[in-house]
Amino acid sequence: MELKTGENDHERRLDRILRKALPDYPLSLIHRLARLGKILVDGRPAKIRDRIPCGAVISVPDSRLAGGGYAGNAQAHKEQKAAPLPHNILEILLRDEGLLILNKPAGLAVHGPDSLDNQVQRYLRENNRDGQSASISFRAGPLHRLDKPTSGVIVFSTSLAGARRFSELLREGGVKKYYLAIVEGRLAEAEVWEDRLVRDSSLKKTFCLPPSGGAASDSSLAITAVSPLAFSGNGNAYTLVLAEIKTGKTHQIRCQAACHGHPLAGDVKYGGKLMGQSAGHFFLHAWKLEFDGHSITAPPPRAFVSQAQSLFAENLDSITGLFQK
Repeated sequence: MELKTGENDHERRLDRILRKALPDYPLSLIHRLARLGKILVDGRPAKIRDRIPCGAVISVPDSRLAGGGYAGNAQAHKEQKAAPLPHNILEILLRDEGLLILNKPAGLAVHGPDSLDNQVQRYLRENNRDGQSASISFRAGPLHRLDKPTSGVIVFSTSLAGARRFSELLREGGVKKYYLAIVEGRLAEAEVWEDRLVRDSSLKKTFCLPPSGGAASDSSLAITAVSPLAFSGNGNAYTLVLAEIKTGKTHQIRCQAACHGHPLAGDVKYGGKLMGQSAGHFFLHAWKLEFDGHSITAPPPRAFVSQAQSLFAENLDSITGLFQK
């Protein structure tokens, strides 16, 4: 089997390339083949820690012939049936420097069957604008999370360099994330929520620890700054909120909003009331992302805008600009 490296494989270690390119090959088999001199790079035996340049040809024995008992075949993985064309067109906010930034629709999962990730892979196959050669070890993918019901800005990598750069910015606090949310109750003034959160994986739910309960070993600090933007004028009190997350924990805004007495409108899982829509739908939108000199804004979906216009009719002049790109 021969594999040709692309730009996104350049200077990666041989073992790391092969682990990605040959998922059916056990790592022990890859190491054994290298020790026996059976893995060749441009016709010469290669060491497992060698760094491989772009355009190199890696030759690997079929795992069945090598005694591994695995029918590993990288090309078979690459030639999986293409996902059907998406019914909706990707809303691209920016494509630049190895990143693809999108406005994710509410109700679309990021991963899994019929997901945003599948749509992105299809788009990139059909729009290789950068003219990059195919990679055998790098796959474009999302660089942070959004829940399925949450809409808004999400970043995908289209190159290894882009993925590394954005991930480094995330680690160093160089990315600012702002959300729009409709919450229950009247949030009278700006607040900073600081809570210890713990995740229950069996319930797929996040909980706030009580302030007096101490810090559990599996808890983590979550910080969210919230500011009220508009208040409803009817009998049911709701607030349109701008939230900036200082940390990135699973269900952070949903959990903290509920813990501070302002669950997201419609978020039944965290104590919110239904607002005439199906269960599982709530009003949370990743509105703006700032990093590295960029300021990317995603207009909220129609359902969010309609609900906001209905609830906050008296404040339309002050909030209309939030709903535009």
